Amino acid sequence: MHPRVLKGRRTAFAAFLPALIASLSLGCGYSEEEWKAQLDKYNRLQSQHQTTEGRLAQTQKELEAEQAKVAELTKQLEAAGIDISKLNENLQATSTKVSQLSSTLEEREKALAEFKARARQLEQIKARFETLKKKLDELTKLGLAVNIRNNRMVISLPGDVLFDSGRESLKKEGKEILVKVATVVRNDPSLLQRYYQVAGHTDNKPLAGGQFRDNWGLSLMRAREVLLFLVSPPDVKGGGGGLPAAKWSAAGFAETDPVATNDTDEGRAKNRRCDLIVVPSVEEMLDLRAITQ
Repeated sequence: MHPRVLKGRRTAFAAFLPALIASLSLGCGYSEEEWKAQLDKYNRLQSQHQTTEGRLAQTQKELEAEQAKVAELTKQLEAAGIDISKLNENLQATSTKVSQLSSTLEEREKALAEFKARARQLEQIKARFETLKKKLDELTKLGLAVNIRNNRMVISLPGDVLFDSGRESLKKEGKEILVKVATVVRNDPSLLQRYYQVAGHTDNKPLAGGQFRDNWGLSLMRAREVLLFLVSPPDVKGGGGGLPAAKWSAAGFAETDPVATNDTDEGRAKNRRCDLIVVPSVEEMLDLRAITQ
């Protein structure tokens, strides 16, 4: 509660008592019972006022703590790559409202409940992403990048390791990496039951004709090649990952989703890649959707 509001309310009650006493002193016809009744009424009002002031102060303290908690969780999630910049607009409006000096105890308690609920939701989102990332730690030990893009966990496979320039056939080194990825997924039941999408990406250099015609064709066929290897049985000619085909899909994005500049050889090499995207589960999508409401 703002000091000026507290001071104003104390002043009002302080002025009320002398006025009451003065009115009573003028009324010589008051009986002792009526005098005591008036005093009891004043004491009750004063007690209620003090109780309300105490609740206001405690609610404000808790509200500020929850606001700080939400701000810190938001900062941590955004640092991890989880974009929730548009998800806290309702809370911003609530914060502005309760910062006004005239906000009531009911309004502050409602705001406190909203911030507590949002903090719980953000904690759930953070826990889910951290649990999933921990399960994929084995892949980082293989030298693969595991990060969050567009609110989805992404395993990035360097295109130059998987394929020769302009081709869609997997190299021996690429197959070896995919076997290791498939082994990590197969050995964890929770990873095995999830859905994945193989996303093919290229740099911005146009193809000079050929069977793929353009980068759309090349990126899609490379994603398809990775997909087919991952879902093929390990004992077939050329090997395979042995992953459940029903859980996998493929897509090509050409040069439309770069992760680095296309102005340098190093940047273009990073953009030539195949991403294995961990599709969010129903619970994760509900978590993200819930905090937009």
